[in-house]
Amino acid sequence: MRSSPYSRNSRDVNQEVIDPVSGFRYPGEWVRRCGSQQELGLVRSGLAVLASSGTVRRRGFTTGTTAAAACKAAVLSLSSPVSAVDITTPCRITVTVPVESSGGRAIARKYAGDYPQDATAGLEFVAVASRCDDGLIIETGEGIGRFERDTPRFAKGNPAVSPTALECILVAADEAMEMTGIPGARIHVSVPGGREVAKKTLNPRIGIHGGISILGTTGLVEPWDDHLCDSVRERASVPGRVVLTTGRLGLRWSRLLFPDCEVILIGGKIREVLQDRTGETVLCGLPALILRFLYPGILSGTGYDTVEELLQDQVFPGKMEHAFDLARKNYPNLRVVLLDRQGRVLGDSG
Repeated sequence: MRSSPYSRNSRDVNQEVIDPVSGFRYPGEWVRRCGSQQELGLVRSGLAVLASSGTVRRRGFTTGTTAAAACKAAVLSLSSPVSAVDITTPCRITVTVPVESSGGRAIARKYAGDYPQDATAGLEFVAVASRCDDGLIIETGEGIGRFERDTPRFAKGNPAVSPTALECILVAADEAMEMTGIPGARIHVSVPGGREVAKKTLNPRIGIHGGISILGTTGLVEPWDDHLCDSVRERASVPGRVVLTTGRLGLRWSRLLFPDCEVILIGGKIREVLQDRTGETVLCGLPALILRFLYPGILSGTGYDTVEELLQDQVFPGKMEHAFDLARKNYPNLRVVLLDRQGRVLGDSG
């Protein structure tokens, strides 16, 4: 039987169902099609999403959440073994992650939920903790990638650990130190098998070598695959103006920029959703996915491997305007708004 992480405080099946991760209020018709109190409890807890058919698909845990669980368990096991740990994810949902731990060594396995394309599914995250006099030291080892060149956010040689994921790891380890009374800990975290798995990801193309990235904007992995596409398309097919966004940061800022509109997280399903739209549409979010969709050749001849790198170059405004021109030509009812990670508007096609 598959071991499934879980959370608590599910409410009655007849109450309103709101996704605590995205804030989306599920239509009553979708809820009635499901009819399972247990599955709707998962949706209310944030650990699953509800499709228009009534089908419930589980979210997985990010590499950041998994690494945090291994680190917390390793510190706790310096006092006594534990078989599960609670982790507060960056979206403020507390989840329980199964672990194996003893004597300062812990293993947490990457849980993919119902996302079959997750290349990191099942990977073991191994953390080894030892006591030190004071403070907290996190070291990364085998299977965790490093940047082979300077990027706008990371220096060459830095481990591929996002700031949000690192904060989740630090908080989890601090909690363990407080629970055990340990004044300081040194934790070495590794992902055996990460080097091979990373070859199946985008890491080699964006200058990360030697392993996978430790990431997680929300701490949860969306089950974005073909069986959810129809639900997203159904939400986006309503009349009137809607705002489409590709990721969690885009979702956050889009709600602030367009408070009177339905904001829909579509992941990479831009083409599928736009082909159904006839009304006014805003595509708002971080530049990478959006620009590469509108202008597939945007990086050709630039010498850059990522849109994030191109952003720092003086040619970017011209490239962006060309993408806007293509959008006006191919999608006359579409307005494109590009944001940076702090929510500042980089460009607006008007």
